[in-house]
Amino acid sequence: MERIWNLENRYTSWLNVEMAICEAWAEEGVIPQEALRTIRWKASFDIDRVAELEGDLRHDMLAFLSNVAENVGDEARYIHRGVTSSDVVDTAQSLMMVEAMKVILGNTDTLLATLKKQALEYKDTVCIGRTHGVHAEPTTFGLKVAVWYSEMKRNKERLERAMETVRVGMVSGAVGTFATIPPSVEKYVCEKLGLKAPDISTQVLQRDRHAEYLSALAVTAGTLEKIAVEIRHLQRTEVLEVEEPFAKGQKGSSAMPHKRNPVSAENITGLARVVKANAQVAYENQALWHERDISHSSAERVIIPDSTSLVDTMLHKTNFIMDGLLVYPDRMLENMERTNGLIFSQRMLLELTQTGLSREESYLIVQRAAMRCWKERAQFMDLLLAEPKVRGALSKELIEECFDINYYLKSVDHIFNNVFGE
Repeated sequence: MERIWNLENRYTSWLNVEMAICEAWAEEGVIPQEALRTIRWKASFDIDRVAELEGDLRHDMLAFLSNVAENVGDEARYIHRGVTSSDVVDTAQSLMMVEAMKVILGNTDTLLATLKKQALEYKDTVCIGRTHGVHAEPTTFGLKVAVWYSEMKRNKERLERAMETVRVGMVSGAVGTFATIPPSVEKYVCEKLGLKAPDISTQVLQRDRHAEYLSALAVTAGTLEKIAVEIRHLQRTEVLEVEEPFAKGQKGSSAMPHKRNPVSAENITGLARVVKANAQVAYENQALWHERDISHSSAERVIIPDSTSLVDTMLHKTNFIMDGLLVYPDRMLENMERTNGLIFSQRMLLELTQTGLSREESYLIVQRAAMRCWKERAQFMDLLLAEPKVRGALSKELIEECFDINYYLKSVDHIFNNVFGE
């Protein structure tokens, strides 16, 4: 990813666009073939020389073109014919954005494979599901991971769509009217570079494309943050159902030798905030003055390389965590028993309503026993057995059956088939 966004590749991309434009003009009969051969042979740049020229010219594209012209000689008069800086810069940026997204999509596939492996591994590993951070009803750790897998599949689709949205070049002149260059040149250049020509542009490609691209990255970052936050919660000492990998020789704290902190997950959480903030900048970049200003340009030099690099890093970190995740099934069962059976309250409620009691009355009976369970730390089943209306409506065997954990797991296979196929 660093290679994609360094100056060497940036200028190389500019040069590739300029060469494609020259080839297109040659096809039009405007540039002699001999001149084109000279341009192809001699066209090159030197980063240090471009920087030196930019110090005087205060214009990066003119500095680049001046350096290329120094190397090409007289035939350089054909380079950049009829185009404006944005024709080259936007088209080259599209090339780099596509290249960056391909890297991200490759790492997305790697994470998807890891999530699938772990979901299947822990498909039947029972743990407590929580809402508002409070014990709710049993689920499995595999189902948690399957949710992440499903969401990452949607992210992959969003990222692919975003890549196609920015797979667009533009060679249409100063305000996009093709006054100084024919549409056939744009068509040739885009086909040559593996891009699409837009139906219309101004002096720039419209920034809704870039906003969609940054938005797809931000949503993906949000999913990675979601995974990280769950790992962080589950790694808390009083929970300790999972831990991110802790390497031999790793230290968790400068002061407390016992510490094993979820630092990678915390890194992911922090980086997600930056990516999401960058998406907001991309939204602001949509509204430019008239046919173009450059208020977007300086921001894009930060947000596009940074966001692609950060999401790439986050994908690597998330895959590292999930591939080496330490999972503690015994602790999950231990935690599930902390509420003395309260997690089976809904099952009891439903059974009581089947006996002819109203839902309101059934709810009050179960809630009364549940509140005593919270306060007295007694077993929920014992408290229910002591309720006259419960014993009058349900047998002891049926009450005990309501505390069967397998009741909550009967559709796990169905859900996994939905997510992963048969």
